[in-house]
Amino acid sequence: MTVITNRPFPSTPVDAALFRQAFRRHAAGVAVVTTDAGRGPAGVTVTSLASLSATPPLLSFSVSASASVWPHLRDADTAVVHLLGADHTEVAQTFATSGIDRFAGTRWRRLPTGEPVLDGAAAWLRISIEHRHPAGGSHLVIGRVEETELAGSGGPLLYHDGTYHVL
Repeated sequence: MTVITNRPFPSTPVDAALFRQAFRRHAAGVAVVTTDAGRGPAGVTVTSLASLSATPPLLSFSVSASASVWPHLRDADTAVVHLLGADHTEVAQTFATSGIDRFAGTRWRRLPTGEPVLDGAAAWLRISIEHRHPAGGSHLVIGRVEETELAGSGGPLLYHDGTYHVL
């Protein structure tokens, strides 16, 4: 078996539209991240959620640097990651829509620690934000899970090829 160690890198960057098209073929779970950095509740739908470590419990997600929620996540110490179930398409669409009050008409409450938590999520994880790394036009956020709550079982909400799907 031959191992190639010095592969040449492409001299031109991959087209952003082609990159997005490729990732539309990758099904991803849907989550909503909420926080409050002292300016009121803020939240966003993400499909970049990943488990990084069980010990300690760490997760990551990315947020566009131009997203209205980024200044809130940049300044917050904590956030809540909500794993959405099959019946949460409307919540996912609401928190993916810019220029609206995403919490208007959404059922939510505050945890004793102050973070906004959405009612009815399949699970939620309260995190302390440990790292924020610039990554291209986005920021990678790494959080340590401090608390979690599971709801009843059910199928997940998935995002694939530009639309939401359920199993």
